[in-house]
Amino acid sequence: MASESPSSSVKSATRTLDIIEYVVAAGRPLVAQEISNALGIPVSSLSYLLSTLAERTYLQRVGRRYTPGPGLERLQAKTGGFSLAERVTPLVRTLRMQLNETASFWVRHGWEAEPIATESSDQALRYAVDTGTRLPLHALASGKALLATLSEAELAQYFAEANFERYTPATVTSEAKLRKQIEEARRTGFALTDEERSLGINGIGRVVKIGGEVVGALSVAIPKVRYSPALAQRAMDLLQRTAGLLEAG
Repeated sequence: MASESPSSSVKSATRTLDIIEYVVAAGRPLVAQEISNALGIPVSSLSYLLSTLAERTYLQRVGRRYTPGPGLERLQAKTGGFSLAERVTPLVRTLRMQLNETASFWVRHGWEAEPIATESSDQALRYAVDTGTRLPLHALASGKALLATLSEAELAQYFAEANFERYTPATVTSEAKLRKQIEEARRTGFALTDEERSLGINGIGRVVKIGGEVVGALSVAIPKVRYSPALAQRAMDLLQRTAGLLEAG
């Protein structure tokens, strides 16, 4: 039988790590179908990986549900204390794999947003941003999504204090136009950018609430040459689904 190709081996290893991270961070027993749905792994492939992980005691199977096993003692010591970045990273990675476009999770610091988890597309033409980078809300799809959650008093303060730097000819800097985009994001649940932060890049953002509180926003960045209504809709569907998994967790 032919040996597994390097790319197949890497994919299998990545999926294995994603399963461990997702089950540990979930904080509750999960059935295989939930793991399959969350990480986009076919049940046929997932069954083998789950069996292997259970055999090695990294996971423990009770009935049809999986929980962290004794082999994860070091990680189990952190049960209940996982950071937001640790919770979102496996799902951001899966979002990137499903679209093969750059995916990120952003949190707000005043009038700026910072990616705490980001996974770059492996295509030659792609957008990339480093974790820890802080960028102004007005130029980002994630930023506009976060602005859409602010109260009118907070928005008034934002427009009075924020610095509306122009990054490209398409950057929206006027209050009237930004307010129109914010209203549209509130109406649809998604915020969009069209070459506003980087030339040739379109963005889609979706806010995430946990326990009724805004914790951040998911986004995907797609080069304009690959952007289409069909791809945009698929990205929105996946953003909605990924946000829902975080919000239900």
